[in-house]
Amino acid sequence: MRKFLFLYTELADYFMSCVNVLVQDHQAEVHIVRWPVNKEAPFKFEIADGITIYNKENFNRQELVQLAQELNPDLIFCSGWLDNDYLAVARSFRKKVPVLVGLDNHWYGSPKQQVARLLSPFTLKRIFTHAFVAGEPQFRYAQKLSFAPDNILQGYYAANVPVFYQQYQDHLAHKKRSFPKKLLYVGRYVPQKGLDTLWQAFTILQAEQPNEWELWCLGTGPLEKEAPQHPKIKHFGFVQPAELVEFTSKAGVFILPSLFEPWGVVVHEFAAGGFPLVCSNKVGAATAYVEDGKNGFSFEAGDVAALKSVLRRLFSLRDNELLQMGEHSVELALQNTPSIWAGKLVKLIKNSHQQ
Repeated sequence: MRKFLFLYTELADYFMSCVNVLVQDHQAEVHIVRWPVNKEAPFKFEIADGITIYNKENFNRQELVQLAQELNPDLIFCSGWLDNDYLAVARSFRKKVPVLVGLDNHWYGSPKQQVARLLSPFTLKRIFTHAFVAGEPQFRYAQKLSFAPDNILQGYYAANVPVFYQQYQDHLAHKKRSFPKKLLYVGRYVPQKGLDTLWQAFTILQAEQPNEWELWCLGTGPLEKEAPQHPKIKHFGFVQPAELVEFTSKAGVFILPSLFEPWGVVVHEFAAGGFPLVCSNKVGAATAYVEDGKNGFSFEAGDVAALKSVLRRLFSLRDNELLQMGEHSVELALQNTPSIWAGKLVKLIKNSHQQ
């Protein structure tokens, strides 16, 4: 039986859907060490048989390394390189099994990144055998860090595609009869998400050109106190993944206006759900799942006038045009799934055993 050890930060539904495939389809044994639960995203999970969760705060560094040695996994994945305890575990397995580092940052060429690039041959490359990156922007960064292309896997973040695709199929007939004029935001209420830009653009456009569209916002965070009270803007608070279907069945277009978003799995989720997408140019996942004019629109992050222009264009589209956009979103979403994600890791173990 193959054994996987994930040294993770905050667990999420999409990640658990991926490891579930490892257990169910590949009969793997999965062990996950995680950070404490994020109060702004208090997700609840059902842990399947074959998956064991460990809370990191229950171990010091020596105990964590000892746990890993006792588990003796066939592959180790570490979600980044900021946790020194995780690095100690990864370092102890460097010459034994594939040891992957997750990467979702873009290459900007900042002084900090330049230092990381120069030091990587003597630091990261001596700890990790492979980089598991989110997409093309991160692929370039991994190359800067001296990882050879053959040692870089893409698709680090894979949405729970089957669940959202099923919702697409379930609701398609209803949307064909009458496309729901609801613009949906799902995410934290924090400044980096660009909510001020969204709220302003939507409010101004409604004043200039009143229309039937509404804006539905799902999430929680410090900006809740500043959320506008507008008859066309509704706030629903934090929603567990299992409850999200109540909103996706009644909404039509997904929007993520972030000022800073290295990736954004939620874009993949709603692409799989057949939603036209509106994303700022700072959303990493848009590089994979948004083709401007074909299944959605992109705009300059933080630019209220640019977003208002995009929304005006969106609101002018006919129902059949919005449906065609949704179909194209699904085509793009199916390029990465939990099954594809799990297959990459299993293949990596097989290849390592053949060497």
